Amino acid sequence: MRLNKIASFALSALLIGSVAVPATVSAKEDVKIEVTSDEKAFVKVEGTIDGMEKNDGLTLYTIKWKEESFVLAITKDTLIFDNTGKKVKMKKGDKVSAYTHAEKPMIMIYPPQYTPDVVIVENDEANTAIVGIFDDELVDPYLKLQLNVDDGADISSASGDKVKANDLKGKDLLVFYKEATRSIPAQTTPEKVVILDVNAVDEDATIEQMIEDDHYMVEGVKMVPLRLLAEKLGYVVDSTGVGAVVSKGAPSYTITRGQKEYGYNKSLLKFEAAPELLEPKKTYVPVEFIEEMMK
Repeated sequence: MRLNKIASFALSALLIGSVAVPATVSAKEDVKIEVTSDEKAFVKVEGTIDGMEKNDGLTLYTIKWKEESFVLAITKDTLIFDNTGKKVKMKKGDKVSAYTHAEKPMIMIYPPQYTPDVVIVENDEANTAIVGIFDDELVDPYLKLQLNVDDGADISSASGDKVKANDLKGKDLLVFYKEATRSIPAQTTPEKVVILDVNAVDEDATIEQMIEDDHYMVEGVKMVPLRLLAEKLGYVVDSTGVGAVVSKGAPSYTITRGQKEYGYNKSLLKFEAAPELLEPKKTYVPVEFIEEMMK
């Protein structure tokens, strides 16, 4: 369960900066990769684990970096590897790098709290792990890195499915490699690649299960994914660019992100909270709207 995925994004100079280019033959340098794409960016934070505590289904790790502190809220869905690609557990004293979708919802608290998609325990000087968004040519233009995937690579999805190299195109990827060329883009032959499909939907899941597995709390309102749930209920969802038209025969809803008012046939109704793009290309609406559609 992605429990109330509330992540703080008070971004400081520590978190956002220029994009580094892996332009040396040795891949392992102290490179900071903060934002990896305009469209679906990840934010990277790094530091050393200073403490941990259990809290309401989460494990909270306090991270220190220079004079700064922040918290990683780890759930059962968080992917945790060392930088060789081995699954590990986090412990006090570990140096870690955490990657979080930049468009996750935020609250203003101190110290900042992140719910990362991926955490890398940096314990091997010869290996590098990165998270990026790779196009159909397996290039991430912001990392300035191209993947040359051969048959020897360990390729899988985060959900554990085996996939082929062709399945990597246009996906968010966790990549493990040792060396890269000095070219631009740098090129590498990765040893391991994981498709970040942690939000993959179980087609056999019930509406209740889907809501439990995929929701955000925003100012006390439970927000759930519009398209996934509406289509599960047999509705057609047509994007308008700023929202969607949701219809099933006569009933028709017109929704605009950022606006509480929405259309129902010729009537104008109001949400408790405005629909939001809480994940890239994924609009969330108050759960009461889905309950209304189920009647």
